[in-house]
Amino acid sequence: MTAGIEEATLSLMHGDMSPDENLQAALFDAVCDGLSTAVVVYDKNDLVLFASRQVLNFFPIPPQFLRPSTRLRDFLGAIFDTGIRQSDAQAQAAGSVTREDWVSQKIATHWRERFDSSERYGVDRWVRFVKRRLPTGFGVCIISDISEEKKREEQWRIDLERVQLTEDILDHLPFPLFVKDRNMTYVAVNKAFCDKYQTAPDEILGRKGADLFSSDVASRFEESDRHVIETGEMSISRQRQISRNGVERDIVTRKLRIGKPGRYFLVASTQDLPKDGMDIDEFALASEIKTSGDLSYKRAYVPVSALQAAARKPTPMETFVPENFSGRKILVVTADLAAESAAMKMLAKYGFEACSVRDENEQAAFLDIASAHGIKIDLVVADNQIGKRCIELAERKNVPALLLDGFQLANELTFRIARHFNRSLRGSDEGTDAGAHGDQTDWPIAERSEAGNIQVLVAEDNDINQIVFSQILEGLGYRYKIAASGDEAVQMWAEHRPEIVLMDISLPGINGFEAARLIRGMEEGSGTKTPIIGVLTQAFERDRSECMAAGMNGVILKPVSPDILETVFQKYMGDNRSELDKRAV
Repeated sequence: MTAGIEEATLSLMHGDMSPDENLQAALFDAVCDGLSTAVVVYDKNDLVLFASRQVLNFFPIPPQFLRPSTRLRDFLGAIFDTGIRQSDAQAQAAGSVTREDWVSQKIATHWRERFDSSERYGVDRWVRFVKRRLPTGFGVCIISDISEEKKREEQWRIDLERVQLTEDILDHLPFPLFVKDRNMTYVAVNKAFCDKYQTAPDEILGRKGADLFSSDVASRFEESDRHVIETGEMSISRQRQISRNGVERDIVTRKLRIGKPGRYFLVASTQDLPKDGMDIDEFALASEIKTSGDLSYKRAYVPVSALQAAARKPTPMETFVPENFSGRKILVVTADLAAESAAMKMLAKYGFEACSVRDENEQAAFLDIASAHGIKIDLVVADNQIGKRCIELAERKNVPALLLDGFQLANELTFRIARHFNRSLRGSDEGTDAGAHGDQTDWPIAERSEAGNIQVLVAEDNDINQIVFSQILEGLGYRYKIAASGDEAVQMWAEHRPEIVLMDISLPGINGFEAARLIRGMEEGSGTKTPIIGVLTQAFERDRSECMAAGMNGVILKPVSPDILETVFQKYMGDNRSELDKRAV
């Protein structure tokens, strides 16, 4: 808008002041009126050549000061005399100035080649000044009201602060919370929700329950979600979950509808139900607890430092307990009598039909007999101390398999099995768990692994990034393996003991942080420490810090290159490859 007025003004200024100048001025005045803008044109002697009558809409000065040949100094002095200057909050903040000082300051701005400013008059009026001085000495001042624009900017700022405050509040709530729209799509999740299920917001937002949970769990959730959205009634449900350490907990989920007709949202929060006689977790951190005389309520005061310290501890991932465990047939392969006993008791508790064998020969015979009699084995759970051949034997019979270490077998068995069947019911591309190779698509990259231990273990779930790592490591001549999940990374590390691990932090199953912690825990007492390098997509200081806290030795950023990887290998591995390794492709 101002550019158009400047162009018209310059055309008037460069004219020869023909007898039609009054008509030109009237037309120019009409243009200014249509654009709700005032224009003042002055020459190199600071004499007013043209001042549109819209100036009076901004400053109530006597009309004679708009006439041609009026000194610019007199024009500005008339504005000062209206008192507008004294009501200008910016000017008052700068302190009182004399009339002559104020006029001189304004004259100086009119002589600058380019000068733009916005001034506030009164409580809710803003005025913009655009001043230009041409090489010929002629000057133009364009005056426009930007009050509405400023109001919108202020409202945007307030709205942005409100949104930021809301996000901060939600992320600091101690319980998981999520929001869905009418299409049952996740549109918001808080930090507690992501921590509980060891996932990132980007992996949830824009997706539906069927993408995240098994079909029976997802359908049960959607049924209650739609009831709440359609009726406005609050839903309260109770659900059993198993944490990674094998602890069973009941949670209560509360869902309610917010918004207006045609724009409804579902807000849901979950909270653990403590076992009988137990308090919620925060009570253990309390500095003071008060209980009423009749024991009807209990109040705890928890120091912020204690909450922050507790929040820094990794939250164990949890998975829903399927309702159709009963009748599933599980074969356990382990020579550890204590682990076998614990596993059989736990499987019986959940209604599995379970049997155990001591080694791979017994496993092969058992599977042959089961196949001959038409008995379908749903899952083989093998101790990784026996060897990887247990997985191969299961694959030959098209039986899914889990390869677990002793700790997982004794402490995480129900969690691993529950997650395996949840994924199978969901039809997820993730398919099998750590070490399970029932689906040939688990290994899309041809991995170079010659006799002996691998040198590099890459934990990366993205197909394209797997190809990039594969090509680079092939070119550099390193023996390597690629794990597509955090579980596989830990399992492969235990099997192959690589010289270095490149760990993506966003992995399915357990993430890179937790995988690093598990590796460090398994290394305790061994006297060795494998270098683990975090692979980050962006240089967020928070991710760097969390990598270090998880026990990693350093970080690199995507996209990776041969030079970056070679530099890392030389720093943490040294040049220990044989000449044959270096020449191999």
